[in-house]
Amino acid sequence: MSTLNLKPKHRPFCFSVKGHVKMLRLALNVTSMTFFIIAQAPEPYIVITGFEVTVIFFFILLYILRLDRIMDCLFWPLLVFGLLVAVCCIADGVLIYRKLLFNPSGPYQKRTIHDKI
Repeated sequence: MSTLNLKPKHRPFCFSVKGHVKMLRLALNVTSMTFFIIAQAPEPYIVITGFEVTVIFFFILLYILRLDRIMDCLFWPLLVFGLLVAVCCIADGVLIYRKLLFNPSGPYQKRTIHDKI
């Protein structure tokens, strides 16, 4: 069986379209992080881009080593983390709603000169 006649589902990750797109994305993120460092951009930009580069690199490594097919229970922590993030977002939304409800005009209220007298 020649390597050119392989079905797409049996093609190695590095030779698939998905693999090429992920590697192109990794190269683009590394380039943007390099430009951020050279331009001395604010640190959050560099850190967030570095996190994204790390995550993309580990996903590429995961697919190259085929760990997603070897380990069935690999993605359950993502589900737990996703549920935890959803609960935190709901709690954050409730707290912001309560803060706006009690102080609708915000912390900086404009007062006229007559209110001070």
